[in-house]
Amino acid sequence: MKLLCLSDVEVPAVYSSRIRERFPGLDAVISCGDLPWYYLEYVVSMLDLPLYYVQGNHVFDVEDSEGEVRHQPQGAINLHRQVIYDPQLDLILAGIEGSLLYNKRAYQYTQRQMWQMVFGLVPQLLFNKMRYGRYLDVFVTHAAPTGIHDEDDPAHRGVDAFRWLIENFSPKLHLHGHIHLYNPLKARETMHGKTCVTNCYGHREITL
Repeated sequence: MKLLCLSDVEVPAVYSSRIRERFPGLDAVISCGDLPWYYLEYVVSMLDLPLYYVQGNHVFDVEDSEGEVRHQPQGAINLHRQVIYDPQLDLILAGIEGSLLYNKRAYQYTQRQMWQMVFGLVPQLLFNKMRYGRYLDVFVTHAAPTGIHDEDDPAHRGVDAFRWLIENFSPKLHLHGHIHLYNPLKARETMHGKTCVTNCYGHREITL
């Protein structure tokens, strides 16, 4: 299975009429946040594939021709606080939006609130283990887990609950954004137990 993962910045190779040629053989697209709706909707329309996403801590609302403000991209599936099984892909996905609280704007949460949202996923994860033989395949967030790819400033600190989830439910992938990769030496992929934690800043093709 081949995934195209997006986050934080628009990539010319993605926002291109040749996107099908440049990214052949894809099965799904996943966005880890902070991308404008027109960009995600373009990807959906050009690839005709399922697109799963979470919101980042910067949300680009769109006003349509009738003056109605849209808070979500059309044709995409919001994973926030959801556990979703995709039968066509045989893939279990779950997600949590936003970052840790640092300036009291929308889509920012305290560590306690993050714990509450993660605990809310647990009953469905346990059900998945009984029904599908595994808890979770892909955990999608905007922020990074504590101690993996995160940074020291308040806006980019890692989330304790995310690290707990991957340590206890062992998804194959934890996909996140939020941490901009200006330094080519900064790690993009880190194995933590059985989970490959991947920073999807810009774009990343992943074979699962």
